[in-house]
Amino acid sequence: MQRRTDMKQIQVFKGNTIVVLDFGSQLSKLIANMIRKSKVYSLIMPYDTDPSTIAALKPSGLILSGGPDSVYERNAPSLNPAYLEMGIPVLGICYGMHLMAQQLGGKVLRGKKKEYGRRELVVKESGGILLNGVEEKTVWMNHGDSITVLPSGFGVTASTKDCSVAAMEDPEKLFFTLQFHPEVEHTLDGSRIFRNFLFDACHVSGDWEMKSFLKSSIRVIRKQTNGARVIVAASGGVDSFTSVLLIKKAIGDRFDAVFVDTGLLRKNECEEVAEAFSRAGIDLTVVNAHERFLKSLKGVRDPERKRIIIGHQFIKEFGQVAKKLEKKYGEKIKFLTQGTLYPDVIESISAHGGPTAKIKSHHNVGGLPAKMGLKLIEPFREIFKDEVRVLAKILGLPKEIYGRQPSPGPGEAIRIKGPVTKRKVRILQEADFILLEELHRAGLYYNIGQAFAVLSGDRSTGQQGESRIYGNVIHIRCVDTTVYMTADWTRLPHELLDRISQRITGEIPQVNRVTYDITSKPPATIEWE
Repeated sequence: MQRRTDMKQIQVFKGNTIVVLDFGSQLSKLIANMIRKSKVYSLIMPYDTDPSTIAALKPSGLILSGGPDSVYERNAPSLNPAYLEMGIPVLGICYGMHLMAQQLGGKVLRGKKKEYGRRELVVKESGGILLNGVEEKTVWMNHGDSITVLPSGFGVTASTKDCSVAAMEDPEKLFFTLQFHPEVEHTLDGSRIFRNFLFDACHVSGDWEMKSFLKSSIRVIRKQTNGARVIVAASGGVDSFTSVLLIKKAIGDRFDAVFVDTGLLRKNECEEVAEAFSRAGIDLTVVNAHERFLKSLKGVRDPERKRIIIGHQFIKEFGQVAKKLEKKYGEKIKFLTQGTLYPDVIESISAHGGPTAKIKSHHNVGGLPAKMGLKLIEPFREIFKDEVRVLAKILGLPKEIYGRQPSPGPGEAIRIKGPVTKRKVRILQEADFILLEELHRAGLYYNIGQAFAVLSGDRSTGQQGESRIYGNVIHIRCVDTTVYMTADWTRLPHELLDRISQRITGEIPQVNRVTYDITSKPPATIEWE
């Protein structure tokens, strides 16, 4: 299912906003996040958005993202020429560069040599506006096409060994292009390049911060709900906890926080969540749905089916809760709030119906059935995990909440390969508990983006005492990340890994082998399924 942008839910800061046009790049969200880290508001829109819609936002600049296509292929996303006639600075990155070149009279052909990974950039003279002051010359390339003829008015500002036009610009029209990706961490001076575009070309004020987002979100929620009652899906993670406090600030007590205990959570998680909400002075409705979720997953092996089934079961649970609350209050429940994030959206479906390739479904992305009569409120749909953490701090949440590592809504179900059973859930819960306890003891928990155990279904020959056993294998996964669009595996001390392995194999009799996952994202995703 694809959803177009709901303009009513978009936060708009007219005159100090950069619009990122998404042409199908998984990295579009990194562009937006990089801009926001410079205290400038950014907004991602699909490439085929009507130019008049974007013009109405009065953006200070426009960025054209990369994408998986070639501009000369049939049905490849095209660039509406009106975007280049708005009289504002435009930056094209990779595929966006090729589109600008093609639209403005240049030529793009398949390159003789493809470039993937790190390359050394040679900056011409001053580097123009965009590359002015760039000192670190290592950049990240990912392209097979190249510009062979420059459009009129453009000059080359950088090249690499195999790419003669790695950057070009038209300083009069304030048109800029880059063949490489400044948004990825492997481009060492990428943040400087974005700041040059933002402050030297677009002349933005750089005063946007999460406090601005908070004020605007409150206004949007009040207008959207218009006095109606709201259900808030509370998982206990930083996203849902922060969304509960945001709703409370916006509409007072006209909401109910509902926690659906699926039976697929980490060990003691339900009790910990209930206690955290109690300390915050918020009443929490807990729904015990263990048997219903396990029954719905019986015999299911495919991870996508698991996600879809769990998503549907969540909808059923909230639908039943809504009916009970309507009877209790004698009025209609009209809205359901959930803490959907940008990475959730981009990995599930195209952002706002754009062209980005689907990676996997998320249980909280895809809309609600019309028969439920509930409308979604997703205040964090346009922001990242690190931004939610900042907002949580502003709202006064303690570190154990705003610093809490994320856990997927489907819980242990997608960390168990093959059919989900009570026995497998218990094994994984114990392994997960040991891992996180040891990370806390080592003082490393808050330094890691995400850490968890996986029960892969692999079996391994082992020995306990004098007996040969055929036991389960637990895989440990720890990654370093803040935006969750890319991640690198965490270099845990060997002594800590040894302690974790010894405890898991010693305290869980069904497990006789532990491995550590050293794969980054990409090529993997953070979760195994």
